[in-house]
Amino acid sequence: MWQRRAFLKAAGAGFAASLLPNQIIALERNELVFASSIQTSAGGYGAVLLGERGDVISTIQLPDRGHDITVSPQAGRGVVFARQPGTFAVVFDPAGQHAPVTLTSPEGRHFYGHGVFSPDGKLLYATESDFEAAQGVIGVYDATGDYRRIGEFPTYGTGPHEMLLLPDGVTFVVANGGIETHPDYGRTELNLETMDPSVAFIDRRDGRLVGQLRLEAGLHQLSIRHMAIDARGRVWFGCQFRGSPNENPQLVGYATLDGEIRLVELPGDTLLDLRNYVGSVAASADGATIAVSSPEGDLLVAIDAEGQRPVVIQALRNGCGLAPDRTGFVASSGEGELIGIAGSGEARKQFDFMFDNHMQRVA
Repeated sequence: MWQRRAFLKAAGAGFAASLLPNQIIALERNELVFASSIQTSAGGYGAVLLGERGDVISTIQLPDRGHDITVSPQAGRGVVFARQPGTFAVVFDPAGQHAPVTLTSPEGRHFYGHGVFSPDGKLLYATESDFEAAQGVIGVYDATGDYRRIGEFPTYGTGPHEMLLLPDGVTFVVANGGIETHPDYGRTELNLETMDPSVAFIDRRDGRLVGQLRLEAGLHQLSIRHMAIDARGRVWFGCQFRGSPNENPQLVGYATLDGEIRLVELPGDTLLDLRNYVGSVAASADGATIAVSSPEGDLLVAIDAEGQRPVVIQALRNGCGLAPDRTGFVASSGEGELIGIAGSGEARKQFDFMFDNHMQRVA
């Protein structure tokens, strides 16, 4: 994880010189740096680098609504992906030395809001949709130059959403949400009766399918969307249910590279309060705690990964973004609030912009 000194080193020697005086003060006051897409009070869209004390370090504008952000210290760049079915991604320089570059998805593809860099920062990978074939792909981009798209390989499912790189540096895990969309129909979900969500493990070197896991057939309308990795290397996931509102299946589980997939049993009242919707998943800095959010239920839940039980339940109106700090998590909301939970000492703060769905501790 980047702390302030490592952030400065990776961003380049000119970073501090590029900042305004108030931004320099903000950076000096904060050891940890977070990133999030935002919507401004005037209705525009952007992304923000934010210090742990709530200081705004820098911002960039976006052409439309952003979703998640990935940052590579090796590449010295960050990327904001459009909310699906968006067709842009914005590459930005955290040091502010270079103007942002907007990427456009190729014809027949749209972004799904998430992506990662290779460990050496030379390649960028993005979850995308081949929407005519209703199949997910991972787009591969050359991050050493102009971010030219140089290839793709399948996600082995429909509606890929978040992707992570496992600690081995070789294996991707992709949450195939199972939901078909098409830009001609906006965000309309076209195949709810035949959904087929899965967790796919894919070798990033050649696109080979290493393994694929599904929940039982009766849960085929449980869309697997967001993920985090715990201290044991298990991939925790959060789901969004697209079946009858009268049903309330479990929404949080984990999968492993050796073939295990299961849902954990959250208490009935907590499950009901999640409103069939998990918006973000994050692991604590030590990997011992998993946090999930529900902007639909205005709820944050921290789960002990070993005991597989909630240890903190916290209300936050329209709360969705989650990221680890030193001792717990920071959580952000679509109402512009930032709070600390599950051991974090951060006090509640209010901003004049609205946070989007995800927050990342810059790493």
